[in-house]
Amino acid sequence: MAFDPPSDRRSIEGLRAIMANLRAPEGGCPWDLEQDHRSIASYCLEEAYEVVDAIENGTDRDLCEELGDLLLQVVFHAQMASERGAFDFDDVVEAISEKMVRRHPHVFDSDDGRDADGQTAAWEEIKAQEKAERGKTEDGVLDGIPVGLPALTRAEKIAKRAMKVGFDWPDWRGVTAKLREELAEVEEAIIEEDEAHIREEVGDFLFTAACLTRATRLDGETVLREANEKFRRRFASVEAGVRDSGRSWEEHTLDQLEAYWAAGKAKE
Repeated sequence: MAFDPPSDRRSIEGLRAIMANLRAPEGGCPWDLEQDHRSIASYCLEEAYEVVDAIENGTDRDLCEELGDLLLQVVFHAQMASERGAFDFDDVVEAISEKMVRRHPHVFDSDDGRDADGQTAAWEEIKAQEKAERGKTEDGVLDGIPVGLPALTRAEKIAKRAMKVGFDWPDWRGVTAKLREELAEVEEAIIEEDEAHIREEVGDFLFTAACLTRATRLDGETVLREANEKFRRRFASVEAGVRDSGRSWEEHTLDQLEAYWAAGKAKE
């Protein structure tokens, strides 16, 4: 059987109807019917990253499209949950609406003139109260930080939690001193040619670098994405230099390749 597409394709109800049709036991899409929460979990991450990419490198049209792809993941999960009687899309909307009102009393209750730092502190207090009310108390300072986060983001969150209980350097100088110490230990491990030790020390160095982004009030993922893009852009100059030279990569020395890099950097 074939379903009639919704007449109003600008409403959330139309999108929900499309998703329900895709999951219909009779006439639905075989691929969509085979999915469950776990099988499509990775798509949430993928679509979220594509939203970020559209923000940083795309157009408004790209962003609009990618936000739609991300919204579809929410509708997909809600549809599957409704089929087993757990919750539906309306419950998702209600839950986030209530949470936003509850966590912004200075906006929806009384205006106490709270600044951004004050709101951040209040937000964390309200979150802790909500978890306690649901019986989700955390025994350890670092409990509850999702293991599925990108490693850099998780490292920053771990460092931030430790900072809140006073386990932190006084300022960025302490972090940079620790970075130098960790780098020296990396060098020692490499000289020893102990793979397990190298792995451990490189990990310590990267974790401390994550602490530096927190200490300087930067977002590590954003900073690293920008660095990745800068490297990609400058390496394109190296590729262009090799191509224009008419010689292969193997026929170039490292000094020659670095000269192409420097030329590209100078143009910026």
